[in-house]
Amino acid sequence: MTARRLKLAVILLVLAASALALLAWTQVWITADALQPGSAAKTLAVTGSTAAPGLTALALAGVALAGALTIAGPIIRVVLGLLEILLGLSVGLAAALALGDPAGASAALITAATGIAGKESVTDGVVASVSTPWPYLALVAGVARAAAGLIILVTARRWPGPGSRYQAVRFAAADASGGAATDASGDPSSDAVDDWDGLTRGEDPTARR
Repeated sequence: MTARRLKLAVILLVLAASALALLAWTQVWITADALQPGSAAKTLAVTGSTAAPGLTALALAGVALAGALTIAGPIIRVVLGLLEILLGLSVGLAAALALGDPAGASAALITAATGIAGKESVTDGVVASVSTPWPYLALVAGVARAAAGLIILVTARRWPGPGSRYQAVRFAAADASGGAATDASGDPSSDAVDDWDGLTRGEDPTARR
């Protein structure tokens, strides 16, 4: 794989994993049956926004990081690679905590629905909880982002520079404008041509100086 294709593939991986994490955040992660005082258990659907509220910020940070990778130089790429590893680990940790403690992840919604407060009370009030595939997909997204960050660290120096074609056009334009400015400011060769033309017309070149 060429360096340019590798760069594109890594950026697409970061975008795809970030989009997957953001999509998972909007879906139902846990279905919990919570006891209500004086009534039967109530089934609650706990979304990722409740189970892992920080996931949306981590996902959007990944999108911004992918954009920065398109224009970053070698040193900044290394910094962004380290940041992407940390973001990926954070996404994976948020998903793992929700999977490891479904009752705790559902606490905010259970309190709002039943009025039961306190972690121990909420945990005791949960009769059953079932995790959907979405937290697992969020975990996969976190692992993929951490892997992408590692790939960035290893290969960043091989990536092509940002906008080399546009730099060449800019340099060509600068040369052209520089040449025009030199002529306008009194290039010696241009003055010699003007003096010769003036002599052919019978003008005294010294009278203009």
